[in-house]
Amino acid sequence: MPRFNPLVETLAPPPIPSVFAWGDAYDGRSGPMIDLSQAVPGYPPHPEMLRLLGEYAASRAYTGYGPIEGEDGLRKAYGEHVAGTYGAPLAAANVHITAGCNQAFICAAMAVAGAGDAVLMTDPYYFNQETTLAMLGIKTRFAACDPANGFLPDVDALAAAITPDVRAVALVSPNNPTGAVYPPALLSAIYDVCAARGVWLILDETYRDFLPAGAGRPHDLFGRPGWEDTLISLYSFSKSFCIPGHRLGAITAGAGVVEQVAKIMDNLQICPPRSAQAAVATALPLLADWREENRREIARRVEALRATMTGVPAWRVGAVGAYFAFIGHPFGDVPSARVAEKLAKEAGILCLPGSYFGARQEGYLRFAFANADVGTIARLKDRLGRFALD
Repeated sequence: MPRFNPLVETLAPPPIPSVFAWGDAYDGRSGPMIDLSQAVPGYPPHPEMLRLLGEYAASRAYTGYGPIEGEDGLRKAYGEHVAGTYGAPLAAANVHITAGCNQAFICAAMAVAGAGDAVLMTDPYYFNQETTLAMLGIKTRFAACDPANGFLPDVDALAAAITPDVRAVALVSPNNPTGAVYPPALLSAIYDVCAARGVWLILDETYRDFLPAGAGRPHDLFGRPGWEDTLISLYSFSKSFCIPGHRLGAITAGAGVVEQVAKIMDNLQICPPRSAQAAVATALPLLADWREENRREIARRVEALRATMTGVPAWRVGAVGAYFAFIGHPFGDVPSARVAEKLAKEAGILCLPGSYFGARQEGYLRFAFANADVGTIARLKDRLGRFALD
């Protein structure tokens, strides 16, 4: 009998559908479902974005294959955008467009590590990145993030966890699942460790557009001499432009990394989706004010979540920021999946168990609150306050 690849067969099924099944079993007893399960914007794309997507999708110019690295127009526009964001001399040659940020991570991981090598991740971690490495035969090492420190990584712990087989350190900031925003000084110190040890720093900045007001630049790493030999930055257009279904992401790195990623992409997808690239290239400068207002709206939701949770002190806010809050539940050693399932079926609150993000996270749940407006977030107080396990 033929066998499946054991590196894939032994993986757990995708987690989000199982959580949706819990929601499907909810009978509405507490009111409309509050969906905090998936990191999707809770507001629609700008009408001009939709118009551009329709216009370019209907154009014959984008029905053929495009450049492997991405459309020249988007690479140029995004290169200029990140140059302004970081105050660094970045350009189109530093950009490789991908079909979403998950693909950006796959490409980055494959470019720097092979089967038998290792990548160091934080604990908790983003589950899709961990499973990506597992099915590629790349080992994972973990450095625990202390809840008492807001789930920020500890530089010394990361350094100690870099074993000889580690080829890269993979970070997500603002973090998924915790929402923790890594300060520039912390990222700088981690970069220094990576540079000194000769390992890559893969920095997933999917939620970069939702930093709090006055945060300034996310980091200064692109201004470092020789940054091209250490840093690989990942990004998603899905959140900022509200187009996750169009699967568009980007890698910002040195030209050498872009060259290696092109080899991988030619086998994965040949080229990223073309009409969406053309639409985003036009919309990137055009919708800057709209994206800024969305940043403010997400910031309002962050504050609403903080305020709401003060009314249910038994539930602890481990960290919160950008799209996520990592919430400590009050049920001791009860598995987080049991808590999340009961919340969905009985309280109409759909969220992800902490165990999906690491075995040490059973005491936590991930609330992806960007999908809920301020009024909806406020309703959590009553539902959590009344919730009890049998």
